[in-house]
Amino acid sequence: MTVSSKLVRVLEGSVEKTPPVWLMRQAGRYLPEYRELRAKAGSFWGMALNPAYAAEVTLQPIRRFGFDAAILFSDILTVPEALGQKVTFTTGEGPSLEPVTSTKGFVEDRQAWAGYFEPVYEALRLTRAGLDQEGFGETALLGFAGAPWTLATYLAAGAGGDEQKAAKLWAYRDPQGFQALLDILGECVAFHLIRQLEAGADAVQIFDSWAAGLSDQEFEDWVIKPTAKVTALVRQHVPQARIIGFPRGMEPAIADRFQRATQMNAISVGTHTSLTAIWSSFYIPPMALQGNLDPEVLVRGGEEMRRAVERILDQMRDKSLIFNLGHGILQQTPIAHVEELVKIVRGQS
Repeated sequence: MTVSSKLVRVLEGSVEKTPPVWLMRQAGRYLPEYRELRAKAGSFWGMALNPAYAAEVTLQPIRRFGFDAAILFSDILTVPEALGQKVTFTTGEGPSLEPVTSTKGFVEDRQAWAGYFEPVYEALRLTRAGLDQEGFGETALLGFAGAPWTLATYLAAGAGGDEQKAAKLWAYRDPQGFQALLDILGECVAFHLIRQLEAGADAVQIFDSWAAGLSDQEFEDWVIKPTAKVTALVRQHVPQARIIGFPRGMEPAIADRFQRATQMNAISVGTHTSLTAIWSSFYIPPMALQGNLDPEVLVRGGEEMRRAVERILDQMRDKSLIFNLGHGILQQTPIAHVEELVKIVRGQS
């Protein structure tokens, strides 16, 4: 592991004068080199499940911007695919899959999971080698997976969406069946994260993109408890695992309970949640917070972006911060704005 990495130091409790910076979806369609490789690959899965292509895409934004972390190019829906649920990516529409109403027919064989995920682990190994060879040896390498609740919303509805209607209805009509779904998803997520760490990831992030808008009890049952099971399983195998949680839209009042249950090294905070409100909600602060610039402000750029970035830096001064967006970078983001963002965070502009 890259123990000298600035991001790793923050995850271990350090307060850095200049915080590490990376951006969710930093490898993506706003980059011409990404679009060129995507056309060559022919499909999203053709790129994500080709180790050489995935490693190359992961390295592209590091070469261009010098971020403090490279996050593996993959997708949270690799877990449903490993469980035998076919996922299709349609240009302009996003991912889709056949909605399910039970776990009947799910693949539960761990060797089969390992075989499906092997291209992901090979991509991690290739990326780590590429970082070292290209002079980015102190750049942290991140793996990731989706959280059980967010994956359950996709499987119940057959697509993504923040309405969560299908998953909620399933949970209330058939609580035992829905719990079985969360359990097998959690086991597969933990399996995947453990092996990403073993393949060279310095830390992993758990994305719960559809965690907002739940009642207190729903959040407890569908977000906190399943995620806590995942982190416990990971640390049974990798005791020193560094884990970032991203329960997007989490209310500050719930943050302490989430942190105590899951024992995250850092919590990533969405755009519409205050970093200071999250931080002040903890009886014992987490080691770090990550976030939370609005991706649309990055598109806008200029003085609005500078003020927003500096506000975050001021709010988290003398605290453990990983600078990031509140969600993924948008396709229309100008490259020059990303370059300027990095300079502002690093005090170079």
